[in-house]
Amino acid sequence: MSKNRIGFYTIDTDYCDYLRKFDSKVPYTMDSKQTRPFIGILLTVNENTYYATLLSPKPKHLKMKNQIDFIKINSGKWGAINLNNMIPVHHSLATKVDPNHLQRTYNIQAYGNLLQNQLTWCNLNKSLIISKAEKLYYSVINNKCKIAQRCCDFSLLEQKCQEYSIQLSQTQQPILPNQIPPVPTNGFIQGI
Repeated sequence: MSKNRIGFYTIDTDYCDYLRKFDSKVPYTMDSKQTRPFIGILLTVNENTYYATLLSPKPKHLKMKNQIDFIKINSGKWGAINLNNMIPVHHSLATKVDPNHLQRTYNIQAYGNLLQNQLTWCNLNKSLIISKAEKLYYSVINNKCKIAQRCCDFSLLEQKCQEYSIQLSQTQQPILPNQIPPVPTNGFIQGI
């Protein structure tokens, strides 16, 4: 995969449950979802890796407007990206997802096509995504926007992410420095 391309990821369910103890806005990953897993993208904001969930297309997305915390994918026809619920995550808790594998696993041609369309759109619009994520992040932590009440508490969750990562490294094999990819300059995490 090219260094400039982004991919799709799932996040460890236990980690999301842990964060939800401190912030009820943390999204549910529903690891046991029967039809398909929740998928998101990884991006770098304030030198932290964040996971932002993708939303499947819904009729209401067609009527909604793009906002600082909500990005419609292809005018909402292919879903949306929910930035208000993005969460900080350690690389070891993210699992890269192959859209082709998901299509074969769930035997849903339309789902595979949707994922490919979403991935293509995200790659074509990555500067827009990172720009909005950064703008939202700094607006929320500096209390400069009215929508902060519907956003995760980014500062608190960054602290909890660090604590969780420390706990994880003490209970499992330590994460070696060469296993942690460098923070990219373009705002997206690739090749994990």
